[in-house]
Amino acid sequence: MSPLRAHRWLLLRRSSQLAILALFLAGPWFGVWIVKGNLNFSYTLDTLPLTDPYVLLQSALAGHLPADRALIGAAVVVAFYLLVGGRSYCAWVCPMNAVTDLAARLRGRLGIKGGAHVSRSVRFWVFGATLLVALASGSVAWELVNPVSMLHRGLFFGFGLGWTIVLAVFLFDVFVMSRGWCGRLCPVGAAYSLLGHARLLRVAAVRRDACDDCNDCFVVCPEPGVIHAPLKGGARGIGPAIASAQCTNCGRCIDVCPKDVFAFGSRFAHPSTPADATQAHAQ
Repeated sequence: MSPLRAHRWLLLRRSSQLAILALFLAGPWFGVWIVKGNLNFSYTLDTLPLTDPYVLLQSALAGHLPADRALIGAAVVVAFYLLVGGRSYCAWVCPMNAVTDLAARLRGRLGIKGGAHVSRSVRFWVFGATLLVALASGSVAWELVNPVSMLHRGLFFGFGLGWTIVLAVFLFDVFVMSRGWCGRLCPVGAAYSLLGHARLLRVAAVRRDACDDCNDCFVVCPEPGVIHAPLKGGARGIGPAIASAQCTNCGRCIDVCPKDVFAFGSRFAHPSTPADATQAHAQ
């Protein structure tokens, strides 16, 4: 398998993240205002509003009545992520994903094992806490420390507290907890995962019978528990589509699998028969 094909979804994800970031930076850096705002609220071509529903919810709880355009923007975002999966935001849009992926890579290179451990449900407690803080304080206090917003501010305005928070997340993931921020603590990911239960686009083990139990997909997946074993020889009649709302649709399992077991498909995907799997692999 060629290196390009083996990393095709990684390259597409990075291209998506960089392209979205470039659209936001084109205005303040070069005066080309295709997109105005940030990932919380933006206008595209002075026409299309896009609003982070998590930020909108905090704002509403803080007592700030959302404008009509903000509500429309949130409806557009919610509709989109109901189709593609809420946590697709984490893999394809969020610029912090590149930071935490780099931290995971460095942690592996340094051979760091173990570390602190907290339940993945903690991010939902953090999510709930930010809503309570908004309600009690009358402000969207989370945005004062949100690493995504801090990264944007750092790029817009130069070195400052924003980069300090981004660096703190990076060092936390390297030395304290493997994939700790995105996988266990980030309330933004928790909020978007709530939109993922009914998503149409899913990764599916469409060639489940070709699986040789190498376990590479389990190792590379940033969300343990998303892929359930055994893939090969599973009960017939059970669709292979990954059902977990925590799946980020990152495509890592597709890239790493030498048997092409995984592919993007719909939630209605059906497992292939052994004959289908053999014929597809031969092609």
